[in-house]
Amino acid sequence: MIPFPNIDPVIFGIGPLKVRWYGLMYVLGFSASYFLVLRQIKIFSYKALEPYFENLNLVLILSVIIGGRLGYVLFYNFSYYLRHPLQIPATWTGGMSFHGACIGCLIGGYLYTRKHKLDFWTCADLYVATIPVGLGLGRLGNFINGELFGRTSSVPWAMIFPGGGPQPRHPSQLYEMLLEGVGLFAILWISKGQPWKGKKNWPHGSILCLFLICYGLLRMIVELFREPDQHIGFVLGSITRGQLLSGLMVLGGIILWKIRQTQQV
Repeated sequence: MIPFPNIDPVIFGIGPLKVRWYGLMYVLGFSASYFLVLRQIKIFSYKALEPYFENLNLVLILSVIIGGRLGYVLFYNFSYYLRHPLQIPATWTGGMSFHGACIGCLIGGYLYTRKHKLDFWTCADLYVATIPVGLGLGRLGNFINGELFGRTSSVPWAMIFPGGGPQPRHPSQLYEMLLEGVGLFAILWISKGQPWKGKKNWPHGSILCLFLICYGLLRMIVELFREPDQHIGFVLGSITRGQLLSGLMVLGGIILWKIRQTQQV
């Protein structure tokens, strides 16, 4: 067992204003996506997106925040927010869902690209290749907060989390940072050049499909070590809510892959 570092979640405060590590991770994630997408636009000479780049970024950021919050409300704590609807906008109290953020981002991106006659699939490939950076940073923020910890374990690197009782647990946030962050970024970044090379089986939209499939599979694996939400527990036998949503994500990615291959765009 190794000790939990107990890093103060608050970096600094000025009166009632507090700057937290978790919030900083969001800022760093959005910033990394901004510069990585901009770099791809230049590399692949996708000049059609340049006039709309700034506004599309804003739309996607808002879509992530709104979708993430509504996803948490609907998927993880609907009964509570049904009784306390005024708490739904209170994102500062915690509660964001990645699956909701993903749905929100896809809807927001689709509506914006359709309005401005941009190719949705091309734009999606540019952006999803950068998402794992923010995912990895977000999981690091979860670790600093001591939240979303893993199940009890006797592995040598297990930790006792402040809110997890006296028993050592898997640092599952770090597992997610490595798999959904570092590992997934490597997979997508290496693969992203394929559609631009004109590969027959890699039409535009393939990186989006690959993201949905790979993230879903990696999340399902990590959920084996992550403690289920206390107010939800297991939903189907030993299956968690996160695994169920991720399984649907994998299925959606596979179906979308087949559709894009038949369209050969």
